[in-house]
Amino acid sequence: MVRTTQESAVAAEGLQVDINSDMGEGFGAYRLGDDAAILDIVSSANVACGFHAGDPEIMAATFSMAREKGVAVGAHPSFADLWGFGRRIIPHSVSEVERLVAYQIGAAQALSAYAGHPIRYVKAHGALGNLTQTDRGVAEAVTRAVKAVDPSLICLAIALGFQDKIARDAGLTVRSEIFADRAYTEEGFLVSRKLEGAVIHDAEKAAERVVRMVKQGAIETISGQALKTPIDSICVHSDTPAAVAIAARVRARLEEDGISVRAFAANA
Repeated sequence: MVRTTQESAVAAEGLQVDINSDMGEGFGAYRLGDDAAILDIVSSANVACGFHAGDPEIMAATFSMAREKGVAVGAHPSFADLWGFGRRIIPHSVSEVERLVAYQIGAAQALSAYAGHPIRYVKAHGALGNLTQTDRGVAEAVTRAVKAVDPSLICLAIALGFQDKIARDAGLTVRSEIFADRAYTEEGFLVSRKLEGAVIHDAEKAAERVVRMVKQGAIETISGQALKTPIDSICVHSDTPAAVAIAARVRARLEEDGISVRAFAANA
């Protein structure tokens, strides 16, 4: 049976979620993604801090644009990997990871303050972010860095991952995120980008899946299993060709089903 928009809204009454996307991922004269268009759709922007992308000019401009559009901002630290866009694991001790993250949070704090739109949260990028899901030591290092630099900052952590629990246990405010355009393994991990089907490019498919996950309060695996988890934020990557279309359709479908979109930082 096809439900009307009104019936869908009643079914999802009271549900609220954030949509985040990675921003400022250019370097010097190079640009990646349509940040202006994405910022008209999302409620939170994860701003690159110079290690996988970004520089002082791009960071300041991105924070300013987010301020003008009323979008919350956070730091998006990574491994020092401009060549590989932060999607390669760079060998470091956990203590080095801790300082890498602290350094980048400081850069984001400085440039966001300069732009008049201070960061409210931290979300690790790429390979570093994936490790916070599966590697306890890295998750602890990132958590320690956030807590040491500014314990008022929210940790945006991958749902069901190590950092999600570790940061809560450390007394930090945590928000759990799922990915609109990434497939999940049966364990609830992200499918490797090296494998076919890891990235979802179809906007309608991504949007339908997101609505199901938010309503169920569960991650949907590649086999269709539902793994229960809090869902506070939905990530749409900005560097894929269909990024704007996916973000727009995800937001539209959520709102059609009565699920409001609001920055999680507004509730902290």
